[in-house]
Amino acid sequence: MQQKKWVAPASADKIVNPLKGDANAAASGKKLYKVMCFVCHGPKGKGDGMGGAGLTPKPTDLTSKVVQAQSDGAIFWKITEGRTPMASYKSSIPEKKRWEIINYIRTLK
Repeated sequence: MQQKKWVAPASADKIVNPLKGDANAAASGKKLYKVMCFVCHGPKGKGDGMGGAGLTPKPTDLTSKVVQAQSDGAIFWKITEGRTPMASYKSSIPEKKRWEIINYIRTLK
């Protein structure tokens, strides 16, 4: 069964990344990515992590044009809200840390 395309609400595009362009935030985000995201999204963000192998849908390729074309706010919304099989990280990753992960994701393209 094909899952519907995951699209953040238009309002998410208005959420502004307070750390945009901050290289230190991207470096910190990389460390967090290795702990929180790597297992499913893989070492280079291609969606090929060991933990994602049995998941439906497969983890997203974070290097893809589709992901990189999304606003920081849309990606923030997805990390915050989650969608099965991806967990919501609203309570487990502090807001600033979620932005740091987004800054790191931007380096993967």
